Amino acid sequence: MKTELLSKSTVVSSCKENIVSDMGGEKVMLSVSSGNYYNLGHIGGHIWDAITEPISIQDLINTLLEQFDVDREECESHVESFLDHLRKEGLIVVHEQVTGTIKA
Repeated sequence: MKTELLSKSTVVSSCKENIVSDMGGEKVMLSVSSGNYYNLGHIGGHIWDAITEPISIQDLINTLLEQFDVDREECESHVESFLDHLRKEGLIVVHEQVTGTIKA
């Protein structure tokens, strides 16, 4: 299976098969399919909330830049790395873009 690199125009959303809860200001998640437990942390929780519906990585980065005092380059790097990790764990959906529409 070939894994495409994520780009800023890539559209992603969260997998719905996970159990997510807030614990002390941080999001934690249980992957129902793998049984693995993840601590998304505070910022990861904000990202998770933002990807409940399909969103481009660029729009996600712009949203985070509005919410947090962070350098654009640093934000882009961390978001792309975080989403890549979630994708490798099977926790997000990467959508194909076909003629202006989004399909999973």
